[in-house]
Amino acid sequence: MSYVISIDQSTQNTKAVLFDHKGNLLKRVDKKHRQIVNEQGYVSHDPMEIYFNTLQAVYEVIDSSHVSRDEIRAVGISNQRETTLMWDENGRPLADAVVWQCSRSVGIVKRYEAYRDEIYDITGLVLSPYFPAGKMRWLIEHVKPEGKYHLGTMDSWLVYCLTEKKVFKTDASNASRTQLFDIHAGKWSERLCELFEIDMDTLPEVCDSNACFGYTDFAGCLDKPIPIYAVLGDSHAALFGQGCHEKGQVKTTLGTGSSIMMNIGKEYKKSGNGLTTSLAWRMDGVTEYVLEGNINYAGAVISWLQNDLGLIESPDDTAAAVEKSNKEDETVLVPAFSGLSAPYWNENVRAMFYGMSRTTSRNELIKAAVESIAYQITDILNAMADDSRLMLSEVKADGGPSKNEYLMQFLSDIAKTTVLVSLEEELSAIGAAYMAGIAAGVYQKEDIFAHREYRAYHQNSKPDVWKKRMDRWNEAVHILLR
Repeated sequence: MSYVISIDQSTQNTKAVLFDHKGNLLKRVDKKHRQIVNEQGYVSHDPMEIYFNTLQAVYEVIDSSHVSRDEIRAVGISNQRETTLMWDENGRPLADAVVWQCSRSVGIVKRYEAYRDEIYDITGLVLSPYFPAGKMRWLIEHVKPEGKYHLGTMDSWLVYCLTEKKVFKTDASNASRTQLFDIHAGKWSERLCELFEIDMDTLPEVCDSNACFGYTDFAGCLDKPIPIYAVLGDSHAALFGQGCHEKGQVKTTLGTGSSIMMNIGKEYKKSGNGLTTSLAWRMDGVTEYVLEGNINYAGAVISWLQNDLGLIESPDDTAAAVEKSNKEDETVLVPAFSGLSAPYWNENVRAMFYGMSRTTSRNELIKAAVESIAYQITDILNAMADDSRLMLSEVKADGGPSKNEYLMQFLSDIAKTTVLVSLEEELSAIGAAYMAGIAAGVYQKEDIFAHREYRAYHQNSKPDVWKKRMDRWNEAVHILLR
C-alpha cells in the first residue's frame, strides 16, 4: 500500500487529506484559522497559526487513519493564492499575511497607472491591488525590514517551514499570479521587480509544479522525510483535479471567492475582455495557460448573510428561503463589498441591492444574494467565450456553494450551458495529491482520471426569462460603474 497526503491551505482553513494507492480519499482533517480584520478593513492571517494548524492537521489525519507512516510516499500542496507574506531567515514572520481579498495597497498600485499596459503585457494580469506585487511593496514600506528577508505567497511559506528553512521555492502557477512574473519567459521579470522596487533576491526560486520541493517529516511526525512533489495554487489544483487537461475545458471553483478558469493550451492568449492570462501549470518543463476571471464574493456572500446580517443560521438555510421567495421579485445584489474584480476591475465601487419593491423581504434578499454568485460567474464565462471563440458547452463546478441546487440550476440557465458538479469534494486537494502521486510513481495519470462522476444541470428552455434577468443584472452593474 502507498499513500499520498495533500495539504489544502485555503482562506478559511487548512486541510490535511489522505489518499490511498487508488486515489480514494480516506480521511480529512480541517483546522480553521482566524480572519483578522482591523478598523481600516485590512484582512490578515497569522502565518504561524497557519503553519501550526498544518502540522496539527497532518498529525491528526495520520493518527486517525491508522495507516503505516512508512507507506506515505509523497505530499502535495495547494494554497490560497495572492496572499502575501514577509519573513526573516529564521522563519519568523515580520508581519501578518496580507490576504488576497485585502485592498490595502490600492494607493500604492495607483502609482503605477502609467505602466498598466506594460504590466499587463508582461504578466497577463490587470494592474490591481488584488495581486501580490502591490502587497509586497506595501509590506516593504510599512514593515521597513532590516537585514535579509523573504517575500512570497502561502505555498513558499509552507515549503520553507516544512523543510526546516532549507528550501525557498514556489511553483510556476503561483508565481504567475504575483504580477512580477514574465509569463512569456517563465521567470521573474527584472523590469517589474525594478519598477515595484522589489529585490529579486527576496523572491523564491520558481520551479515546475510537479518538481520536488524538498523533503519533510512534518516536525517529527514521520520516521523519515518524504518528498513534497507538487505545489499548485488552489484554483490550478482544482483545474487539474477536475481533469480539465484539454484546450477549451472550463471549471469554476466556488469557495470564499470564485476562480473561473479555461484551459487554453500551450500558447499564450491575451484577453480583450478584462480577464487575466495565467499559467495553468508547468510540468516537466511544459507550460500550459489559462484564461481566468476571479470574483471576490461567492461563498463570502452567504457568510455575510449569516454572520453580518443574521438572515440565516447556516448556509443550508438558503434553500428553504429561496423556495419560499417570490420568484417574480426582481431584486439584484451586486456584492461589490471591496469593489468589482473581473471583468470590470474597479476597486472604487461598493455593493448595493437594486430593484427592491415594497414586498421585498428576507427571502427575496437571500435569493438575490445566492443569484449574485451566478451572475458574476456568467459575466466571466461570456468574456471567455468571446476571447477564445469557443462554445462553452459545459462548465465543471466544485467547492462548497456548488452543493446549492438552486444556485447550480440558476447558473446553468443564466449562462446557457450545462453545469457539471463533481460528486467528489476537495478538488484542490485532489489535484495536488494526484499530481504529487503521479510524480512519485504512486499513480498513473490515465488510470487515476479514468472515472469521474458528476451531477448535471441542464438549461431550462426559457430564453426570454433568462435574458430579462441578465439584463437586470447588467443595469445594476452599469449604475455602479457610471
